[in-house]
Amino acid sequence: MTGEPGGSGFSRRHLLFGGAAAAGAGAAVALGASAAIRAGNGAAGAVADGAGGAVSATAVGEAIVPFHGVHQAGVETPPQSHAVFIALDLLPEVDAAALRRMLRVLTDDAARVTQGRAPLADTEPELAAVPARLTVTFGFGPGLVARAGAETPSWLRPLPPFGIDRLEPRWNDGDLLLQIGADDAVTVSHAARMLLKDARSFAAVRWTQRGFRRAAGSEPEGRTMRNLFGQLDGTVNPKPGTADFDELVWSMGEPAWMAGGTSMVLRRIAMDLDGWDRVDRPGREASVGRTLASGAPLTGEREHDEPDFEALGPVGFPVIPDFSHLRRSRSDVPGERIYRRGYNYDEAPAGPSVSDAGLLFASFQADVDRQYVPIQRRLDELDLLNEWTTPVGSAVFAIPPGCAEGGYIGDTLV
Repeated sequence: MTGEPGGSGFSRRHLLFGGAAAAGAGAAVALGASAAIRAGNGAAGAVADGAGGAVSATAVGEAIVPFHGVHQAGVETPPQSHAVFIALDLLPEVDAAALRRMLRVLTDDAARVTQGRAPLADTEPELAAVPARLTVTFGFGPGLVARAGAETPSWLRPLPPFGIDRLEPRWNDGDLLLQIGADDAVTVSHAARMLLKDARSFAAVRWTQRGFRRAAGSEPEGRTMRNLFGQLDGTVNPKPGTADFDELVWSMGEPAWMAGGTSMVLRRIAMDLDGWDRVDRPGREASVGRTLASGAPLTGEREHDEPDFEALGPVGFPVIPDFSHLRRSRSDVPGERIYRRGYNYDEAPAGPSVSDAGLLFASFQADVDRQYVPIQRRLDELDLLNEWTTPVGSAVFAIPPGCAEGGYIGDTLV
């Protein structure tokens, strides 16, 4: 593999596509400009002086998340404001050798663009100069693992059917997942286009799902996101960087190529906002088991107070109803927990409804069967929120470990 654009010899893009020399030269100019911008503005992520300690625009745009490492970025990384999840299906002729070429190319693209550098043959290199905490996370479906001729994790398959599911094929499954997140929507769009341009010789897009959270700097760092029902979503998440998180999320190597990786379940959950509008506030809070304003359990005062499921109200009924989402999602088995990293979505409505909105529920765990499935079975059996939520898409992916410089994502597999 050759070095930076403009260097001697042929780049790998010359082998994949014709006429990349001019674009490579343009990328070289962008790389120099990008480096000069970063040098002139100082360290990325600086906080501007001023009322409320607001984050400056340049700090948001220049913030960089390292790409290489034991784990892939985009799991422990604090969720960015914008994300796109793209599933691809491998072309019939792609074999293990072609997989290796594809993953090398895509890894090189991701390693460059996440650091604010234009990928080789980037025809819009100026768009790469604002990384804005960009991460690219790769996931493998069972079809890709089979093409590689490797051992498939026991949990890497579609989820078992649930009674609440109304799954639409257009949102299900896939061979290769690209999870792309950043605090700038243009950055996400450009990164997706760069990766898809290089993937098209190997795979075709199966589905694309876009999501959003609050804008960067609009809320204090670490604040739990609100979904479009107005609920705080993700209060009981394990804390990244802790032993608890490591045990729940990262694979210990079953199979061996997954050591340092994890699994992802992505569920597209449609939310009936029109129906939710007709529920009064006490009814909403009873269905969730938490107050909407603070996210505190109905037996507490603060978001992270431990719920008291034994507490009874004046007439002898549980303060936190047995059918509430909080009660049904809670397990007495210590390891039956997940790390959720969700995004809202809002599409153009059809028919008389005023919205087509919901949640892209991304769940990370070491073992889908041991951690995610038991929780979902309880919610399937009895959860009042099912009255206003419907899963319409479902996919399971293996998230392989990260890679060192010079390596590529999936080098433990292929």
